[in-house]
Amino acid sequence: MTDLSLPILDLSLLDAGPDTAARFRDELRAATHDVGFFYLTGTGIPPELEARLHRTARAFFDLPEADKLAIENVHSPHFRGYTRIGGERTQGEVDWREQIDIGPERDAVADPDAPDFDRLIGPNLWPEAQPELREVATEWQEHLTGVARKLLRAWALALGAEESYFDDHFGEPSTLLKIVRYPGSRDPESAGGWAQGVGAHKDSGVLTLLWVEPGKGGLQVQRDGVWVDAPSVPGAFVVNIGEMLEYATGGYLIATNHRVVSPRWPDDRISVPFFFNPALDSRLPLIDLPAELAAQARGVTQDPSNPIHALYGENALKSRLRAHPDVAERWHADLLAARA
Repeated sequence: MTDLSLPILDLSLLDAGPDTAARFRDELRAATHDVGFFYLTGTGIPPELEARLHRTARAFFDLPEADKLAIENVHSPHFRGYTRIGGERTQGEVDWREQIDIGPERDAVADPDAPDFDRLIGPNLWPEAQPELREVATEWQEHLTGVARKLLRAWALALGAEESYFDDHFGEPSTLLKIVRYPGSRDPESAGGWAQGVGAHKDSGVLTLLWVEPGKGGLQVQRDGVWVDAPSVPGAFVVNIGEMLEYATGGYLIATNHRVVSPRWPDDRISVPFFFNPALDSRLPLIDLPAELAAQARGVTQDPSNPIHALYGENALKSRLRAHPDVAERWHADLLAARA
C-alpha cells in the first residue's frame, strides 16, 4: 500500500474507558470526513464464524450451475437470489462477478397502493442443495448488525447528536448481504488499464461493512484523484459510508468513489459486503452539527442523473432498477416506463 493507505480503527476502544472511547470517536469522525473509508478491527466477530462463511461461500459457488440458476434473481421481483457472471451493471457497464443477494426475510407486500419501493420487500431465494447457507448468512448478519449499531451510536456522539440519533430515525433496518465471487479476467488491462469487477460508484445507503477473503486484493478507493489499493487486512473489515450519511451531514462526512479490479486468471476472490440502511420508509433528517463542524461541511455531491433521496426506499429502488435491468424488465416494466 502507498502513503495514501486507509486509516485503521479499533472498535474495541469504545469499551476501554471514556477517554479512549472519545479518542475512537474523534478518529472515526476524521476518517469519514477526510476519506469516507477505513479498516475496522476489534469487532469481536468469531474467527470460527469467518472461516464458516468463507467455506460456505466457496461451496455455494462450486455448486452445479443448474443449482445456482434455480434461484436466479430473475425469479424474484424483490431482486433476491443468484446473479450470474455479467448479470449486474454499474454506471451501465457490466460487472464481472457472480453473487447471491440476501435481504430481510419477509412476506411480499400485497397492497396495490403501497409505495413503489415496497416491491423490494419479500422472501429470499435459498439453494436447496446447500441448506447451511441460510444458517451461516443469518448468523453473520446478526453479528454485523450489532457492529453497525455500535458504529452509528459512536458517529452520533462524534457529530454532536444524541447517542440514539440513528436508532431513533432508522426504524427496522433494511439490510442487504451480498456473497460475491470475482472470477479472474484473462485480459486485466482491457478497460482503460483495468478490468471491471465492479465499476466506480458510491454506495447509496448509510453504512457498508466489507469482509474480504484473506490475502486478496482488488478493491480500490479514490483519494485525491488517485485510485488507492485497499487489500484485505487480517482481522479487519473495510468500512465505508454511503450517500445518505453524506446527505445527513450536509457533506461534512463524505461518500467516496470505489471500484473492484478483476483478479488475473486463474485467480479469483470472495468478497462479502453487508449494507446497513434505514427502513425503506424512513427519512434520515439533517443532523444539526456543532458550529465548528458545520463550517467544514462541503455540501452534498449531486449527480443530476443519479439524485440522492432523503427517503431511503427511493435510493434503494433506484439502485436496484439500474443494477439489474433483466429483473426490472421482467417484474417492473411499469416503473421503468414511468422513469423513462
